[in-house]
Amino acid sequence: MEKKFETYGFNQRLTTMLKVDFRRMFTIPFFYIMVGISLVIPILILVMTTMVGGEGTVDPNGNQVAMEGFKNAWQILGSVSSSGQGAGAMSMDLVSMCNVNMMYFAVAVLVCVFVADDFRSGYSKNLFTVRSKKTDYVISKTLVCFIGGGIMILAFVLGSVIGSAVASLPFTMEGFNVGNLVFSILSKFALVLIFAPIYLVMSVVAKKKLWLSILLSLGVGMFLFNIAPMVAPLDATPVHLILCIAGGVGFSIGLGAISNVILNKTSLE
Repeated sequence: MEKKFETYGFNQRLTTMLKVDFRRMFTIPFFYIMVGISLVIPILILVMTTMVGGEGTVDPNGNQVAMEGFKNAWQILGSVSSSGQGAGAMSMDLVSMCNVNMMYFAVAVLVCVFVADDFRSGYSKNLFTVRSKKTDYVISKTLVCFIGGGIMILAFVLGSVIGSAVASLPFTMEGFNVGNLVFSILSKFALVLIFAPIYLVMSVVAKKKLWLSILLSLGVGMFLFNIAPMVAPLDATPVHLILCIAGGVGFSIGLGAISNVILNKTSLE
């Protein structure tokens, strides 16, 4: 009697990888710690800055330095595309420094820890030895980290609403409406699909060296950090969302191919 060996196609392999990665992502305590931090950070920022905000200072050169706090609930999620800084003020306001865009750096930590754990535990080497291909691994990691990072963004949005209520900030919408706000949040969610592949490349380069992957990810992420407020403003439209999705797909395909080459050309140790 001939023995028939079961062969796995791309869909079966990818489905299996996704199930494993989703199970790992949603069972590790670190993920929930990151989501909890994402929820708490905006609450602390809004409450603390409301208590001390609004105070201005003057630098040694006599220039006015604006240190204004948040004036409404939505400023921590971004600004409208038509807004600008005052011509005579130095841009040091809390609104421009402490907002949802910080979360893209937190996503870097999540991706780097998640991937580095594969190489440290020997899971990746065993996985590739048994049956899975590196392409499946890259696609699965990109999708799972995109969802995980997106949940962190949504946790920040929820924390912003809670923090604004606690700090008694108004929920007025100036220059945008509810529809714009929804598209803005969805666009910020889609932007994770741009950043996650970048962090994945840095992680497969560093492999077991978590400190190196985080350092590389934060360094490279800084170059794209300024695009977030431009492509996902509070007055976002369907066009902004489409651009973010298109950019995410393009980055995922291009950088995913680079990650695949790196895994194929370098040692898995």
